[in-house]
Formats: sequence, structure tokens, C-alpha cells
Amino acid sequence: MKNVNLNALRVFSVVASHGNLQRAAEELNLSRGAVSQRIKQLEIELGVVLLVRGARGVSLTLEGERCHAAMKEALAILDTALVSVDDGGDRITLHLGSSTATKWLMPRMDAFATRFPNVSLTTQVHEQVLARSLGRNEIAIWPGKAHDTNAAHVSRRLADIRLVAVCSPEFLRPDWPVGLETLLTFPLLQDAHRRWEKLIQATGYGDAHKLLNFDRAALALDAAAGGHGVAIAPTYMVEHDLRAKKLVEIWVDPNPSGDGLYISWAKDHLRQTRIKRIVDWIASEFA
Repeated sequence: MKNVNLNALRVFSVVASHGNLQRAAEELNLSRGAVSQRIKQLEIELGVVLLVRGARGVSLTLEGERCHAAMKEALAILDTALVSVDDGGDRITLHLGSSTATKWLMPRMDAFATRFPNVSLTTQVHEQVLARSLGRNEIAIWPGKAHDTNAAHVSRRLADIRLVAVCSPEFLRPDWPVGLETLLTFPLLQDAHRRWEKLIQATGYGDAHKLLNFDRAALALDAAAGGHGVAIAPTYMVEHDLRAKKLVEIWVDPNPSGDGLYISWAKDHLRQTRIKRIVDWIASEFA
């Protein structure tokens, strides 16, 4: 095995992720010249060229792509190992999307604290599925079309994802239910999933200039509650606001989305009583 400087490998990994020496230097709190020098030294140590430098940034050579893939895999394994070194005592980390955290978890925090008074819950929100394996005392909730494929995890389906359109009770509208053609004439509030655009394209109804886009479902739903239009979202995200009468349901998608919401945790810790009790409680909230 080559005697390679591990810090230089970390610098390379950051550069490869950004595709830009200056942005990598800013993240690492180094000068651009120092970053470039460490990459050159790493290339000398490995005996290969890792980066091609261009006017708009850097690109990976074939050897660079292989090295970057190996680094990502190694760092993910290390992250998982470090998480599991400390069993965390009564600390549990829940990984989930930001809108699921805001619209589903937050209304249940008091109930969670009552049910598990000795558990310290930490949430980490992500825009994509966690790349690494889950460690001890970690749980993940994420939508998808199938169970978690990570061989190190066990997963459980929490719910089918059913889409509904919602708006403020004060929003001017015909009586419920609203037909799709009429629905798509309203001001439409959509998130990054762009479900309204997909419905418009599939049906030929609607007028794209009435779309207002948000990067998160929670923001679109808050705008709907404020009377700014109609949002579309999974039922589990709107049930609290429906009960509180902040929103009303005016349309239900008759076609199954095919997606589900899943919960995952580490297979190595399948017998953890605390994890099992928390998973069961979360599942009961979807029953």
C-alpha cells in the first residue's frame, strides 16, 4: 500500500465534490495555492493525474473518479463506525426530510416526550437519502417506491403516499369536491416535486403562469394556509393542519402515487429494545 497523506486525500475529496479549487479552499479555510499544492503532491505520491484544470474549474480524470468514489465509500464507512463507537446512551438521532420534520414530527414532539421521557431526540434533516449506513441509535424516515435497499438496514413501510389538494378555509372556491379542470385554474402552490406541473402536462388543463414555486412542501403548505392558493402534498403532511382547521381538503388524487413512506434502522441493532419501541410508536402514528 502506498504511503499517502490522508489530509491530502481529504483535500482532494473536497475539491472533487466542488469541482472548483477556490470553493474547496474556502470550505477548508486554506489558500487556493495551498489546495493546489496538496493535490499536486498527492498526484506525485499516487503516480497518476487526478484533476484536469480548466478555466471554469477542475474535472476528474478516470483515475480521479475512481479515487473520489473510493474516498466517498471510505468516509461513509468511517462516519457509520464513528456513530456506533459511542452507543449514545439515551440519545436517538432521527434522519428525515425537512418538510416531514416540520409538518409531521413537530406536532408530535410533546407526545414523543411523554412516551419517551428519558430519550434525548436529535433530528437531522436531509434533501436526499442518507448516503452512509445508519449506526447505533439512528433511525431514518424517507419516501420511496420500495424498501430500503441497504443490506445493513432493516426497513418497514409506514404508509402509502396519497396526494391531496388543500387550501385555506377562507380561500374562495366552489363547493367540495372540486373537479381537476376547475382545480387547475386556481393559483397553484408547488414544491420541488412539481406535482402540479405533472398534472397539467398529463391532463392538458391549467395555466402555467399561475404556478408559485417553493423549494419545500412545508413552505407551500404554509402559503396555502395563508390563503395564497392551493397546495398538493401527501396526506401525512397535512393531517395536523386539517384537524386544526388551518387547511381544508378539496381534491384527492384518484391515482395511487406508487410511493410509500419507509422507516429504517441498522440491522446490527435489530434487538435494541429502545429502538424497537420508538419504531413501533412512529408506526402507530401512521396507523
